[in-house]
Amino acid sequence: MSSHSSFMGLRGGALRAAMIALIVGPAFTVFGYNQSGLGPLASLRSFVSVFPQLNTLDVEGAELDTNSIRKGAVIASYQIGGLLGALSCLNVGDRLGRRKTIFMAAILTIIGEVLQTASYDLIQFVIGRVILGFGVGQFSVAIPVWLAECSSASHRGRDVITTGLFMCLGYALSNWIDFAFYFIKNSSLQWRLPLAVSNVPSLVVTGAIFFLPESPRWLASVGQYEQATTNLAALRNLSETDHALRTEMAQIESAIESSADQKKASLMEMFSKDDQEKLLYRFGLCFALQFFQQACGGGLISIYASTIFEENLGLGTINSKVLAAAALTWKFLCCFLAFWAIDRLGRRTVFMISGTGMSLCMVSLAVSSSFGSENYSSSIVSALFLFLFNIFYPLGFLGGNFLYCTEVAPVRLRVAMNSISTANHWLWNFVIALVTPIALNTIGYRYYIIYAVTSALIPIGVYFLYPETMNRNLELLNSVFRDASSPREIVAMARRLPQGELADDDSQSDSAKVKFDEKEMA
Repeated sequence: MSSHSSFMGLRGGALRAAMIALIVGPAFTVFGYNQSGLGPLASLRSFVSVFPQLNTLDVEGAELDTNSIRKGAVIASYQIGGLLGALSCLNVGDRLGRRKTIFMAAILTIIGEVLQTASYDLIQFVIGRVILGFGVGQFSVAIPVWLAECSSASHRGRDVITTGLFMCLGYALSNWIDFAFYFIKNSSLQWRLPLAVSNVPSLVVTGAIFFLPESPRWLASVGQYEQATTNLAALRNLSETDHALRTEMAQIESAIESSADQKKASLMEMFSKDDQEKLLYRFGLCFALQFFQQACGGGLISIYASTIFEENLGLGTINSKVLAAAALTWKFLCCFLAFWAIDRLGRRTVFMISGTGMSLCMVSLAVSSSFGSENYSSSIVSALFLFLFNIFYPLGFLGGNFLYCTEVAPVRLRVAMNSISTANHWLWNFVIALVTPIALNTIGYRYYIIYAVTSALIPIGVYFLYPETMNRNLELLNSVFRDASSPREIVAMARRLPQGELADDDSQSDSAKVKFDEKEMA
C-alpha cells in the first residue's frame, strides 16, 4: 500500500476543503434552505389556493386561529422529520459508518423534496416535508461527527463551524429565491420552483460522498486499522510511517481499546453509579447547548423574519421580503466572524459573547415593538435590532453548538450522544416553528422577553460548567472528564491541557504508541 495515498488526487488541506465544498456546503445549505424557505411561501396566494386549509390572508377570528395552528404545524413537520432523523442515527450512525449514513440522508432529502414540490394534496406535502426533514436530521448528526473526526485539533473548530456558515447561506438563498419567484403571478410555479431548487445540492452530496475518506476514528472502532491509518495519512498530508501520524493513530487506538474493556457502548451508561467518565454531565452539556441554540430566538428570526417584518411591524409585502432576505444575508456574512473567532477566542468566549448580545437585542426588540406597527419609527428600530441580533447569533450558535457536542462526547458514544442532543435541537425547533404564528398574534412583543431571559442564562452556564475544547486533542479531553472530580475541576483542567493534536511528553501517548507498534508487528 502506498504511504502517500490520496482521495480524488487530494491530500491535507486540499482534501479537507473538498470535504467542506462537496459535502458540508451542499448538505447544510439544504438544511437552512428548507428550514427557512416555506415561511415566506406559505403566505402566497398561489400557495393557499392549493392548500386553503393554511389560508391566513383572508380569514379572521376563530378561523384565523385554526389556520394559524395548521400553518405552524405544516411548517414544523420538517422539524419533526429532523428529530426522527437525528434519533435514527442512534441505530445507523455507528452501524453503517459516517459516509453511508450521509449518502442515505441525501437520498431521503431528494425523495422528500420531490414529494413536496409535486404536491396537490396537503397530506402528500406534509409526508414529503417529514421525509425531507428526516434526511436533514441525519445530516445534522452524521456530518459534524464525520468532519470533527477527520479534522486535526488546530483546524477542527473552523472546519465544523462551516456547518453554520452554509446553513445560513441556505437561509439567505431561500429568501432571495422566494422573492425572485414572487413576481410569477397566478401560478403554482411561484412556490414549486423555489422548493425544487434544493434538489441540486442533495444530488451533489450523493455523487461525491464515496470519493472522500471515511472517518479514521470510525474505521478504527470497527477494527479497520490499516484503512484508518491510510485515511488519516491523507487527511494530515503525512506518510503512513510518520512518527506524528503513528502517535496520533496510537492515541485513537488506545482510547478505543480502553472503551472496549467496558460493556457494550450504550447511553444507559450515564445512569450507572460507576459513571467514571462523567457521561451524564457531558450529555447535559450537549443537551443544554442544543436547547439554547433554539431557545435564544435564532430559529424565530430564520423562519419567520418575513412574517415579523410584514405582519407584526407593518412594513409592507415587498419591503418585508427584501428586509428578510437582507437580514439573513447579513447573518450569513456575520458567520465569518465565527469562522475567525472559534479557533482564536475559544468556544467558551464566543458562547458567552453570543448569549449576552442576543439577550440585549431581544430586550430592545421587545421594547421597540411594544409601540405597535402604527408607529413607523419604532418598527424601523425593531428592524435594526433584528439585524444586530444576527451579528451575535451566528457567532456562537450557528455551527458552534454542533462542534462542541462532537468534542466532548467519547468516541464510542459520539454518534449516540450527538443523536439525542441534536434531536433535542430539532424538538425545540419544532416547538418554536409551531407556536410562533400563534404567539405573535396573541402576546406580541412579550414573546421576545422569553428569548431575552433564555439568552441571558447562556453566559452564566457556560462560565461555570463548560470546559474549553479549542485546539485540544479529543482523546486527552476524554481523560479530563474521567480524572476530574467536579465541573469546576473539569473546567480548570481543560484550560491547562496542552494545545495541538499531540501532547508533548505525554505518557499516555507513549504507552499507546507501544500498543500500536506491537499490533503492527503482529
